[in-house]
Amino acid sequence: MATKQRAARLEERIEELRAEIDGIIDERVAKIASQSPGVPPGVIRNLLTARAPACRCAQYIELCGSEAENSD
Repeated sequence: MATKQRAARLEERIEELRAEIDGIIDERVAKIASQSPGVPPGVIRNLLTARAPACRCAQYIELCGSEAENSD
């Protein structure tokens, strides 16, 4: 029983993280879209997440890691 509860809680945390990451990516897309009139948001999102397309966590790390490198 505890294993099922733990798995359910882990799934909930994963979903929460995915939603948070989607929000961060959406904010970045909106910022770039405001500076790039005429470029569809879907295209911008694809360009931002293309290096790690399979996993939102990997997308976040790639996106924020490159941001940290650019701020140095």
